[in-house]
Amino acid sequence: MTAQPQSEARTRGFARVLGPYLVIAALAALVRASDMPTLLAEFEASVVWSWVTGAFVLLSGLIVIALHQYWRGAAAIVVSVLGWLTTLKGLFLLVIPQRYLSFGDSVINAKGWWLAIMAVMALVGLYLTYVGWNPAVRQPKTADRKSGGHLPRAA
Repeated sequence: MTAQPQSEARTRGFARVLGPYLVIAALAALVRASDMPTLLAEFEASVVWSWVTGAFVLLSGLIVIALHQYWRGAAAIVVSVLGWLTTLKGLFLLVIPQRYLSFGDSVINAKGWWLAIMAVMALVGLYLTYVGWNPAVRQPKTADRKSGGHLPRAA
């Protein structure tokens, strides 16, 4: 297997996970929009939450960065960018949690921006879900494959 098919398969694999996750998380956040300020306030109330969450989010982002070093094509770029953004989010939650959560609080309070961000997140998730779960385009069969791969015998 050459590097490009391996990279494309890896992109599809990450898209299969990230796509549905983004759709579900965005829709859940939109459905529970009225709960978001309370959830964030309770999250901010304990330093343990930002530490534990930051550690897992950082690990998740680093896994994507380490295993997906491919930037050719829209889906590959989206997966790579998400890996880097996830890594930064984890780092911010570990190093500067109050500033990061304060920014999150201001975004949630700006309802229009927050709804737009969730809508974009859901659309990106739908795109990645499509890329990840759409059956791969099949290569046309060659004459050798049609005949079972046997070469004609010499006389």
